[in-house]
Amino acid sequence: MQTQGIKKIVLAYSGGLDTSAIIPWLKENYGGCEVVAFVANIGQDPADLEGVEKKALQSGASECHVVDLREEFISEYVYPVLQTGALYEGTYLLGTSMARPIIAKAQVELALKVGADALCHGATGKGNDQVRFETTYTALAPQLKVVAPWREWNLRSREALLDYLKERNIPTTASLEKIYSRDENAWHISTEGGVLESPWNAPNKDCWVWTVDPLEAPDQAENVTVTVEKGRVVGVNGEKLSPFACLEKLNALGAKHGVGRIDIVENRLVGIKSRGCYETPGGTIMVNALRAVEQLVLDRDSFKWREQLGQEMSYVVYDGRWFAPLRQSIQAAAESLAELVNGEVVLQLYKGQATAIQKKSINSLYSEEFATFGEDEVYDHRHAGGFIRLFSLSARIRALNEQKK
Repeated sequence: MQTQGIKKIVLAYSGGLDTSAIIPWLKENYGGCEVVAFVANIGQDPADLEGVEKKALQSGASECHVVDLREEFISEYVYPVLQTGALYEGTYLLGTSMARPIIAKAQVELALKVGADALCHGATGKGNDQVRFETTYTALAPQLKVVAPWREWNLRSREALLDYLKERNIPTTASLEKIYSRDENAWHISTEGGVLESPWNAPNKDCWVWTVDPLEAPDQAENVTVTVEKGRVVGVNGEKLSPFACLEKLNALGAKHGVGRIDIVENRLVGIKSRGCYETPGGTIMVNALRAVEQLVLDRDSFKWREQLGQEMSYVVYDGRWFAPLRQSIQAAAESLAELVNGEVVLQLYKGQATAIQKKSINSLYSEEFATFGEDEVYDHRHAGGFIRLFSLSARIRALNEQKK
């Protein structure tokens, strides 16, 4: 543990058990340093933010800054990733992964503003978040020292953390009964731990927080119209809204119909497999709407390229390389393709599904004249013969060579 030269630390603070214990621990183990608490409002449950400043001060922080990042989070982090079509390992919509770089960036900005010489986070040594936070710190302020208590202290359990706070008369709302580890923001909520630690256990009802059980969702389907401009959702049911407002509206509709649930085992960057239940109702609707417009406007090779961009972007974002040139390059390519991704989609929400049932775009390459099974005046079937002959030419030459042997 290197404590020399650290006089003021800015902590990424949530008000939960871990960060509540980190404040007094820092003061005790880093020479009585000053601890400034930083709280990012990225759309988590408002109840989590109630009294968070008072809680931080009671834990020993000298200041607590709550910064509203909700609109920026959706507009500048979520929407760019959506343009690429990124899905980590084919299913995960990167809710936690996209949130970490904006939190870390705002934390760095506060540290520079208040003259801090160190940054601190509450991520464990087993997870991805430590990498995401610290990679951002390094990219934006390499001169600041980094403190990661979970890699230093000997507190190894929830019980130990609760005892630590109790000994110091620091109040906390955490308890042993809160068995799940959850991460929530405007885009998603994830649930890990508890019964989910065995992949043979089916999720309990309390593993799901936002969404109605699809089996108990309304028996009547509901349609929602989504407007897309340049690969970004800009309106819901004919009403133009900000990115965050679009998401809020779609979250409510999707949750009502049980849309956006996944139960997955994913590969963490550090090599551990983890199991989690993720809920992304509004995001799932957005993704399906964007893919529907892409089906109309992107030609075959462009769509293939966009899928490759999304695959690469999923790893870049998951690994915390948001401020790397590679992410910026992928983004530039995706934005170029998205110039034509304009249109309107009607999605049917029913029993956990969000299905695109109508779609249109001024840039559509779909032509009823060419696609019809009926009689048409635009397509000459005889042309297909020459195309096939050239397309299969290498196979023909290979077969002829075999016949000569």
